[in-house]
Amino acid sequence: MAQSDIILFDGKPVCLESRKLIFALNKPPGYICTSSDPQGRPLALGLLPVVKERLYSVGRLDFMSCGLIFFTNDGSFASCLGHPSSGLEKEYIVESKGPIPDITIEAFNSGITIEDVHYKAKFAEKTGSKTLRIILVEGKNREIRRVFSHFRLHPVLLRRIRIGPVELGNLAEGDSRPLTEKEISGFRR
Repeated sequence: MAQSDIILFDGKPVCLESRKLIFALNKPPGYICTSSDPQGRPLALGLLPVVKERLYSVGRLDFMSCGLIFFTNDGSFASCLGHPSSGLEKEYIVESKGPIPDITIEAFNSGITIEDVHYKAKFAEKTGSKTLRIILVEGKNREIRRVFSHFRLHPVLLRRIRIGPVELGNLAEGDSRPLTEKEISGFRR
């Protein structure tokens, strides 16, 4: 393929992105992390600055969860972060409706199988009678909610506060910012 070759899709030229964008967003509860929703729910994507590039979320936060999530147009960054072999830590603060029994933390730390799926936190600790700090590496779909449900607990707050070297910090709910070069290089290490 020569440099002058043109690739078309549906009759329109396909070009490489001229710039790679990676945004950190503090997603509020009640937003969905897809590019469209047939049910008409608010899109987290709509909270980001308007750019000409197509952005998509890296990982997921369910509809009622909140906190740190990335949006990018950089496919290699997204696939590197999304792959389980990356060993990327994700840290959460979870608040329960009622007191959290010690057996929940013990099960999360030692591992628990629920409906043939094994869940295990890298680290879980109580920070109050109704609050936990949890670090996950694999991050299976709805992992925290499923473990809580198994123990008949109901999270009233599930907030992701860190992904790898990037912390949510004081980024206001609904606000976003581009990742710094230092943060991006932290992932490459």
